[in-house]
Amino acid sequence: MLARARAEIWKSWRETCALNKGHPQAAELFNPDQLPAFHDPFAGGGALPLEAQRLGLEAWASDLNPVAVTINKAMIEIPPRFANRPPVGPRIPGDKQSKLVEDWSGAKGLAEDVRRYGAWMRAEAEKRIGHLYPKIEITAEMVAERPDLKPLLGQNLTVIAWLWARTVRSPNPAFSHAEVPLASTFVLSSKVGKEAYVEPVVEGDRYRFTVKVGTPPEGAKNGTKLARGAKFFCIFSNSPIDPKYIKSQAAAGKLGRKLLAVAVDSKIGRLYVSPNDEHEIAANSAHPSWRPEVPISGSTQYLGVKPYGMHQFDQLFLDRQLLALTTFSNLVEESIEKIKKDALMGGWSDDNIPLIEMGLGARGYAEAVAIFLTFAVDYAVNYWSTLTTPADGFIRGTFSMQALPMSWDFAEAPPFGSTSGNWMAGIDWISKALKLLPAFGSGYVKQMDACSQTLSRLKVVSTDPPYFDNVPYADLSDYFYVWVVP
Repeated sequence: MLARARAEIWKSWRETCALNKGHPQAAELFNPDQLPAFHDPFAGGGALPLEAQRLGLEAWASDLNPVAVTINKAMIEIPPRFANRPPVGPRIPGDKQSKLVEDWSGAKGLAEDVRRYGAWMRAEAEKRIGHLYPKIEITAEMVAERPDLKPLLGQNLTVIAWLWARTVRSPNPAFSHAEVPLASTFVLSSKVGKEAYVEPVVEGDRYRFTVKVGTPPEGAKNGTKLARGAKFFCIFSNSPIDPKYIKSQAAAGKLGRKLLAVAVDSKIGRLYVSPNDEHEIAANSAHPSWRPEVPISGSTQYLGVKPYGMHQFDQLFLDRQLLALTTFSNLVEESIEKIKKDALMGGWSDDNIPLIEMGLGARGYAEAVAIFLTFAVDYAVNYWSTLTTPADGFIRGTFSMQALPMSWDFAEAPPFGSTSGNWMAGIDWISKALKLLPAFGSGYVKQMDACSQTLSRLKVVSTDPPYFDNVPYADLSDYFYVWVVP
């Protein structure tokens, strides 16, 4: 099908050239042996330049947004420069994807190196921060409360998500010293036969959460919510909590969190268990070495977290999430030297020319692989924030919509688990996408203002026009930009 499309493009172009033989600039503009280049001056996510390259056209892309520029470079500029080369990284220990006959055509070798070095990063990160993500031991006490856990007695189960609810000091004077949960629901799973819910157990001016299985009682669906928006009630007194009160407490930095439940993987499937102190302590013991203390700019229409005191990007993450993200970001930097060394051992040239200067040797290749590993960090950023929301069997990423709305209960994904948002899931997505890129011809990407640029040669200009203020892409892309640029 692609071959037919390419042939039709050539046929159409030669017919156009024939019709314009009498044009005063025919020799310059209508060369039947050279297709015009394609140019998208508002390239954004790069779909148009990518498909133009796939159809055999020289692809040009430009955008003001540095995140968009980086994405375009990764799709149309970098892969053709390192096409048809085998991977340089060592095989992943115990890899099930190894083959007797290997095909490294196109960007497959590059994609494989992203997978191999991504696996290396995961192993290194687990050595450094794995202790912050403990397993859950199924004890006799747990089985006494939950007979369904009996087949798992004594086992240490891997956590696939920690489920949290935000908290605020009770507005009732009698309980003003207590943090009360702002939980939008207590239902964990509504799947038939696998129903589970959280039951709050109030003991004086204290409370704890315990996980129950079976049909949830009336009211569990709404948690401590009274209505849509930020309307909740105090778990101790049933007093309503005014939305303005919640915003004022949040603006003062007094919004807390409480562990609702823990989702685990087991031989009998995914299930939920009650939280314990060990897991709260582990989450609170992380100390990130860096924070993206960058202002969140833009309207609260799309950035609904701002009225709740979240004015910087670092406020959208738990400290454990920040530590995980900085650990993987640091490993991207460390990987460059490792990839370069492996490439030199594999016979790549030692020209020491960086990627930005069109380097095609070991250094340029190492930096190219690092670009895709950085995208994996951004994949993780989408899943490792306090704006992700739990769902039956998976986690919704931060950007389930083109906005940053406030979330009251959120799911924390472990980097080393098997659920949505784990590190290797991002690596695998990027590797699979890379294999399918054209990786031939030429691609050129520039960070430029569409209003002031000129065309350097004959080009077909085609674009999806800018959306004005319909969606604040620039403001929203800063969420990722702070992790792309060191």
